[in-house]
Amino acid sequence: MSETPRKDFVETIKDRGKTLESEMSFFDHLDVLRWHLIRSSIAIIIFMILAFVYYDFIFDSIIMGPKKPDFWTYRMMCSLTEQFNLGADFCIKKIPFTIINTEMAGQFTLQLNSSLMIGVILGVPYMLYEIWRFVKPGLTQKESSSASGFVFFASVLFIAGLLFGYYIITPLSINFLANYTVSDVISNTITIDSYLSTVSTLSIGAGVTFELPIVIFILSKLGIMTPAFMRSSRRYATVLILIIAAVVTPTPDILTMLTVSFPLFLLYELSIIVSARVERNRKKKELEFYSAK
Repeated sequence: MSETPRKDFVETIKDRGKTLESEMSFFDHLDVLRWHLIRSSIAIIIFMILAFVYYDFIFDSIIMGPKKPDFWTYRMMCSLTEQFNLGADFCIKKIPFTIINTEMAGQFTLQLNSSLMIGVILGVPYMLYEIWRFVKPGLTQKESSSASGFVFFASVLFIAGLLFGYYIITPLSINFLANYTVSDVISNTITIDSYLSTVSTLSIGAGVTFELPIVIFILSKLGIMTPAFMRSSRRYATVLILIIAAVVTPTPDILTMLTVSFPLFLLYELSIIVSARVERNRKKKELEFYSAK
């Protein structure tokens, strides 16, 4: 046997070994990810069980809160009406619709679904922590230190968005939709599934939307997003934010739309600052790299 075929055969074995090694590494990563997902699921199930046990308080005080005229948001609106003479329509004293159940197992599935929803919401900080534990080993020491506050800031932004959606967007939307009538012949009788879907979608949707600075941070790290692009697109972002505010809170008055859109403007400006900081640090590292040569 000649020397060349023997070398080719040895190289083939080595390449095959490297392929098997990379495949094993990939499956090892999948196994690690699986355990992170399992621990996150266990945390959600624990919170779900707690929500199921204390469901009377959760349903009466939290889920049905925006339905009651004595809800915090409505009381503040009435207080502002008295102080600044904003008009009787701004003070909400009645939510004119009735909630019904149309399925035999509807109330039981309602308790299960809403308990699961509460479990997911309460489990978000721990899920973020598990995501961070999975990603951290693949980062360099500098990358790890620069993103060390990921879990804290992501959790704070989600909770802030969740509270904003629950106390501002949800009650304003429910009030408008409950009072909107095409004809006096039609009475608003809403299924409990529709009501729960509205409350959860608006609240959780706002929480996810408030994660914009974190998303911009990641995209800026990858070099996809730059502060110059975000500044040049500010006018388009303004129009988009106003459209989102108009859709999320379909109210006829400009004050409500501005109330909803103001935090979104702040988030966009904060995202520009985050992106600029990432770009500044990247340029600093490049300058240090070329200076060291």
